[in-house]
Amino acid sequence: MERLSKLSERVMNIPVNTINTPGHDVAEVKELIGSLWSQRPIILLFTALTVTAAIAYALLATPEYEVETTVRPVPMADLDELNESGLYKILPNDALNNVGSSMQSYDVRLKFFQANPQFLAPLQVPGQSLEETFEKFNEKAFSLEKIDPRKSSSLTEAVGLSLRYPQGVDGVGILKGFTDYVVKVEKEKVAANLKTLIANRIENVEKKLESKKSIYEAEKDSRIAHLLEKDQLKKQVLQDELKALRQQLQSRRQNRIKELDEAIVIAKKLGIVKPTTPSALGDGEQTHQGNMIRTEVNNQKIPLYFLGQAALEAERATLVARNSDDFTEPRIDEIQKELSLLATNREAALLKERNHPELFLKEFADIRGELTHLKQVDVNFDQFNLVQVDKDATPPQAPIKPKKALIVGFGLIFGLLLGVGVAILRRAMFSLQTSRR
Repeated sequence: MERLSKLSERVMNIPVNTINTPGHDVAEVKELIGSLWSQRPIILLFTALTVTAAIAYALLATPEYEVETTVRPVPMADLDELNESGLYKILPNDALNNVGSSMQSYDVRLKFFQANPQFLAPLQVPGQSLEETFEKFNEKAFSLEKIDPRKSSSLTEAVGLSLRYPQGVDGVGILKGFTDYVVKVEKEKVAANLKTLIANRIENVEKKLESKKSIYEAEKDSRIAHLLEKDQLKKQVLQDELKALRQQLQSRRQNRIKELDEAIVIAKKLGIVKPTTPSALGDGEQTHQGNMIRTEVNNQKIPLYFLGQAALEAERATLVARNSDDFTEPRIDEIQKELSLLATNREAALLKERNHPELFLKEFADIRGELTHLKQVDVNFDQFNLVQVDKDATPPQAPIKPKKALIVGFGLIFGLLLGVGVAILRRAMFSLQTSRR
């Protein structure tokens, strides 16, 4: 509070200046102009010093140049060879974006200068690595701009790349070489991607073919096993039937022999040696005069012993000496024929002899066609470009820095202002000393 009161007292004690009249102002201005005119050597000296400094800077500063290039998307027809492969598809704008991304990539730029160290040789100082030189150069050298047709007069998208470089550096060579390097890198990426896609597709198709072959082999083995099992079953059934028939025929022969034995005994008892009939046997010793034809009608089966002992014994001897009864049954011939046919399954044998199972696959033609197409895909990347250089880098007409006229002009203005300021300050100091006296 005390400080405020003292401050207010000092303010109250300050003498109030009277309002200057216009004549007084004019006099003061004339006096100021006269003072400045009298001090013109000082003003000219400071002006000359600043202008000299500006001229020296403009002459001694290292000139900086700027060069730029513009790339645009290629027509769609230029990418037909690649897109028609059916494996890799890229649009012109996508290719442009990929090239722009590579141009902006720090790693791509570093690899370019590592592959071309001569471009940074003028900037490299002893003891400094290429990476350190590139780090400093890359901070402000490159400038990338994507031109949007909706926000500019351009009808298509474009990517503009500019490069600022000091005198002594081959900026045009850097920008041209870097643009070609980026396009080449992107082509190599596309080629590598296409090659990988083709290799993967071929591998998948070959795996599909092998899978189909495996399935076919399994089906073939299953078919062969089914055929052989079916034949084996039929063989066993026929063999069982053949065995049963032979047992039946043997049993019939044994029964026939027994029947013949009984008939032989009866024939011996009746004294029937040669075949006769019941009526002839009943006539006995009756004598018949003249020729007589005997006709016997009998619905009953004549007993076997009427064949006579001689015939029965002959038949029995033949049956006992018989080794096989197969010829007496036609079915046995049929069974043996069927068994003979079943000895070899021709379908199974042909299936086993197939050395190229892929020829019997339904989809083999399509798979082979796809493999042939994949192996014949050959895109000549030297015949087309991913982007087109719309504006190539050309040597600049003049440096962009330093702007000599502007620097000298600013030096002149600054020198005048500085000289006038010093003159006014000297006048004020002189007036202060005069008032104190």
